[in-house]
Amino acid sequence: MYRLIHRDKNAKRGEFHTVHGVIQTPVFMNVGTAAAIKGSVSTMDLKEIKTQVELSNTYHLHVRPGDEVVKKMGGLHKFMVWDKPILTDSGGFQVFSLAGLRKIKEEGVHFHSHIDGKKIFMGPEESMKIQSNLASTIAMAFDECPPHPATREYMQNSVDRTSRWLVRCKQEMDRLNQLPDTINPKQMLFGINQGGTFEDIRIEHAKRIAEFNLDGYALGGLAVGESHEQMYHIIEETVPYLPLEKPTYLMGVGTPANILEAVERGVDFFDCVYPSRNGRHGHVYTNRGKLNLFNVKYELDDSPIEEGCGCPACRAYSRAYIRHLLKAKEMLGMRLCVLHNLYFYNTMMEEIREAIEKNQYASYKKAKLEGFAREDAK
Repeated sequence: MYRLIHRDKNAKRGEFHTVHGVIQTPVFMNVGTAAAIKGSVSTMDLKEIKTQVELSNTYHLHVRPGDEVVKKMGGLHKFMVWDKPILTDSGGFQVFSLAGLRKIKEEGVHFHSHIDGKKIFMGPEESMKIQSNLASTIAMAFDECPPHPATREYMQNSVDRTSRWLVRCKQEMDRLNQLPDTINPKQMLFGINQGGTFEDIRIEHAKRIAEFNLDGYALGGLAVGESHEQMYHIIEETVPYLPLEKPTYLMGVGTPANILEAVERGVDFFDCVYPSRNGRHGHVYTNRGKLNLFNVKYELDDSPIEEGCGCPACRAYSRAYIRHLLKAKEMLGMRLCVLHNLYFYNTMMEEIREAIEKNQYASYKKAKLEGFAREDAK
């Protein structure tokens, strides 16, 4: 259940109540594709850096170790030792990203595994079954993430199919949640809005899926090649047609600036691999912009990544030391950078929630964006 606590213009401050705890929104979900955050980050670490929701990948866990294995181990929460909410994506994004390895039909998608080439079939029912076996808190409906750019005809056909798949997803989840051996019979379902940059297709699809009275709604198929301006425009046009009393999730987005812009347009949930991926390459986020710790100017820099930051890296280690670890290819260097970046994102979301509650979101966003653009971070 979602409770809207306060609005500052279109920015929403809410709480989402789940069987695995209450999520304070807006929230950034920390991405652990294969049931772990890349960069040697444990679930104990996630609690220390203020993570509220962990996100795992349905397709990858189906391929390895296998969702049946996870079910036999008691579900994803028990398997990875995490007692807070988990969202699993549907596998639909792999329909997009594995374009050379798949064939889309009405019944679902025929894949070849990216690991061993083995044939895989996934449709709405299969996606729901896998996610039920994983026993995540929130399951995503199975959809197609259309390519960008795509013709209007392709986009309309794709969105219509995604709508038909949503009917099947909801029916199958309702069935699975009633089975006696289901680990999480209170698993929630979010639907996904598609339509690329065709705002009329987006709006019509939003109206259609809003009728399903789902637990939440996502905007998919953005940040796949369109400009930031196009993405912001689509968010602005589409969100008003999704239920205000349900959470809105912008999938796969994004940079701190992207998040600030989307919150202003009414988005509650975010996820992105940027903080962990950039951290593994020595790129760290600060309130004065992004730093590349491989830069020689940090060789003798005894300051933390960011003064005043409470993350495990900044509490103890210098830029010089972390740079040395990265140059020496020591895993600890990557780990510290990832911990810092996720802490930075999670802390920014706390600040966003506070700013909305105080009706100060516009001034907060302006100051934050100005800070990111400062020259001394280049």
